[in-house]
Amino acid sequence: MRQYLRFTLLIFLLPALNITITSAQESIRLDVSQYDRDISKEDSTWTMMEVQSDNLTNYSLIKNQGKKVIKATSDDAAGGLIYLTRIDPKEYPIIEWRWKVEGIIENGNFRKKNGDDYPARIYITFDYDKSNLNFGDRVKYFAIKTFTTYRIPLRALNYIWANQAKQGTIAPNPYTDWVYMIAAQSGRSKSGQWVVETQNILEDYRDAFGENPPDITGVAIMTDSDNTGGSATAYYGDIVFRKTAASTSR
Repeated sequence: MRQYLRFTLLIFLLPALNITITSAQESIRLDVSQYDRDISKEDSTWTMMEVQSDNLTNYSLIKNQGKKVIKATSDDAAGGLIYLTRIDPKEYPIIEWRWKVEGIIENGNFRKKNGDDYPARIYITFDYDKSNLNFGDRVKYFAIKTFTTYRIPLRALNYIWANQAKQGTIAPNPYTDWVYMIAAQSGRSKSGQWVVETQNILEDYRDAFGENPPDITGVAIMTDSDNTGGSATAYYGDIVFRKTAASTSR
């Protein structure tokens, strides 16, 4: 329960940003170069999550191969950066990004609570109406609400760099089936190199939850290693939502 609260409620710790998306746009870019950990939350698009952890993952803006990227380092630590927005995944079903890891988390296992760590992941939350929950999930929802006054994201997708899951696997998070994990990459074979990913959020959401998705409300990048006590280093480029897939250098 504590882990679920830490990694899902935090998306809503900040006020919504005034980001206007028009249907005329062919793509929506979440620019990592806008991250600045020294400015206030109110003036930032990418904002640090404030997690209940003795150790926090460190995020810094660096240049790599001439482009600004975010570097994440985690040593038995947790935390992420969030970007609050509102995007209709039926209009912008394609998500593209690039990332790089320096290795996998040896004891990571996306099917076990004590292995729920990843060198890199993209975390997407959706504006799911709690009135659509079945009776059992409503009971669970109100039980969780006793721990917080914040709005709870009831549907989320995590695109993860796993260490042993077969690439393309979709499975519920070990803490809650309100969150589904998708192994976009797995293993160490591509460690140390930039990998460009393209995923169809609309199809992935349907595969996970068996219904059409509501609007996207937040996107986070996360490198965490606290459940396993391990360490990880990852790099993230811009995240782009598109109406149709396109091969674009980022």
